[in-house]
Amino acid sequence: MLDAQMPAAATIREVHYRVGAPVLGHFPGHHRSARGNSGFEFRGHASLLDAPDPRRLDLHASLRDPFADWRVRIYSQRKSVPVTVVADLSASMSFTGRESKLAVLADFVESLSWSAWRTGDSFGFVGCDSVLRNDLLQPQTRVRGAGGETARRLRAMHPAGRDARGLLDVPRHLGRQRALLFLVSDFHLPPDLIAAVLDGLSAHEVVPTVLWDPLEFTLSATRGLAQVIDPESGRQRLVWWRPSLRSRWEAAHAARRESLLQLFRGRRLKPLFIEGGYDAEAVTRHFHS
Repeated sequence: MLDAQMPAAATIREVHYRVGAPVLGHFPGHHRSARGNSGFEFRGHASLLDAPDPRRLDLHASLRDPFADWRVRIYSQRKSVPVTVVADLSASMSFTGRESKLAVLADFVESLSWSAWRTGDSFGFVGCDSVLRNDLLQPQTRVRGAGGETARRLRAMHPAGRDARGLLDVPRHLGRQRALLFLVSDFHLPPDLIAAVLDGLSAHEVVPTVLWDPLEFTLSATRGLAQVIDPESGRQRLVWWRPSLRSRWEAAHAARRESLLQLFRGRRLKPLFIEGGYDAEAVTRHFHS
């Protein structure tokens, strides 16, 4: 019988992620580490007094030692890493085009939490609009299917926050251990706010995850009267949709994408773009390409 909080495994699309630098955790896991002395990855040699395990004595290294010291091999143990999703839940995340942004976010959270459990890592979730949403806060846990309830709440919510300044408070709610952190947003935010949020999270390995929908930036009609809505402020405006305006609209979209890429490159971050529905294989390719 399946756990009540865990969806059937066949419905979960698993992600295979990895971290760039050796992790510094204390729990055994899947990722490379620079700690431990009883693992399987050779790290170097140490004095027998510092690593008193005569089973790993290396006679050749001992004979070469200029101080005639007994040398033993030391091996790194694989460790776990906290996996955390930090999500922008401001009003623009309520957009529904080919897919609902919140539904895509929920699929991502559910998939990532399942994948973290399968890998032996802990999972946490922090959601923010104008403030940090305590009702959606999920502390780091190794419970199986921990993201299922968070995903259910995300699918049922209706974002109304006018901004995402709550993201600035996120570092206070994260652990001290360096985490693999997914910052999920459509990034329809002021550049100075995005920069401040990224700088505040620099103690962690951040993956900016950009949720966009193709219908956000296009209209099907070639020309005609169209209603444009700013999802953050709720302001509406009628515009005459014509070829020249369409060209300007597309140019603004391309410029926005390029400005985001420059912002990420300046911090040596590799963004993950999810444009349309959630694709677990595309997320895996992001880490292995």
